[in-house]
Amino acid sequence: MLTGRGTQLWQLPDKTFSNVTYPRCRTGMLAYMHRYKIYIEGSAWSVSEKYILACNSLTLIVKPRYYDFFTRGLMPVHHYWPIREDDKCRSIKFAVDWGNSHKQKAQAIANTASNFIQEDLKMEYVYDYMFHLLNEYAELLTYKPTKPKKAVEICLESMVCPARGLEKKFMVESMVKAPKESSPCTLPPPFDPVTLQVWLRRKQNSVRQVEIWEKGAWERQNTKL
Repeated sequence: MLTGRGTQLWQLPDKTFSNVTYPRCRTGMLAYMHRYKIYIEGSAWSVSEKYILACNSLTLIVKPRYYDFFTRGLMPVHHYWPIREDDKCRSIKFAVDWGNSHKQKAQAIANTASNFIQEDLKMEYVYDYMFHLLNEYAELLTYKPTKPKKAVEICLESMVCPARGLEKKFMVESMVKAPKESSPCTLPPPFDPVTLQVWLRRKQNSVRQVEIWEKGAWERQNTKL
């Protein structure tokens, strides 16, 4: 897919794409030297989506089958560029052509995604989400959980001490050092049906618009041939 005429445009370093401090973006040059990054699932859910979105590259997301807890808050052409699942190669080629022709708009999308991960997905917010989620699960339990007799407690030291290098550094940085002084955030109420439909329709329209642009581009190219 990345071989053939003009492939030098697929992975050009761009000095205007700033390096961010999200951990996975610092683990290697490949994380921030490319103008575009592709997110595509394998045979199951992938953990890499948030790391890719954080790295200030325009993220090309192949339509996913699995969702992370934050995925539904992403808006196509605002946080990422949608890629067709049934025609990936041509869809990616069009996305790259569009990004090379609209560098400022592509950079704006990349920055919006990175800011979303850096600000809205701070670990303190993730911990708040986990708190609410586990409490919701607890209310659904029909039994009282008990600790198995052979259970072994895992302490911080047993996890951090064997780690080395950047892995250890990032584990220490994300470690909870003390109880929060404030209560967890209050979850907003669920969308009402009308607001939810408006949000979903906006996402669908954004994807449909990209598909229309793609179709027009390939029709014009076939006409020239």
